[in-house]
Amino acid sequence: MLAEFGARTFEQAFGPDNTPADMAAHIASTFTSEIMATELANESNLFLVAEIDAVAAGYAKLRSNDPHTGVSGERPAQLSRIYVDRAWLGRGIGPALMQRCLDEARAGGADVIWLGVWERNERAIAFYEKWGFTKVGEHEFVVGSDPQTDWVMARPV
Repeated sequence: MLAEFGARTFEQAFGPDNTPADMAAHIASTFTSEIMATELANESNLFLVAEIDAVAAGYAKLRSNDPHTGVSGERPAQLSRIYVDRAWLGRGIGPALMQRCLDEARAGGADVIWLGVWERNERAIAFYEKWGFTKVGEHEFVVGSDPQTDWVMARPV
């Protein structure tokens, strides 16, 4: 379920701004059942799925790992994915997932949470800024063969 849902929501979010070949390559290297099974088995990852009437409406992936340069804090958590199905945008799924991610990070002992967001994803940047995230750096994120710039944003937990 996560492989299909992750691929679909990534395509919804970024398909219009990337070539079909780059999207297909990224999805094939990120959202297969095997890759998702490995990610689910990794104790550093926590997946949260928001469901409405037993249908997935959004999901998030929280990781405990080393922070990106520019992220201050001794016990960082990374919000590496948060996506809402297009049909559910604007209905409170994103805020509910974000609050749960902050609660889980806090419960896990994190003192800072950070993420990467495409510099051209204005809707997501505005959402993160509403939640108190600020830009602390940049890093490269490759979609297929296209190197893109992500902003690194962080906030205290």
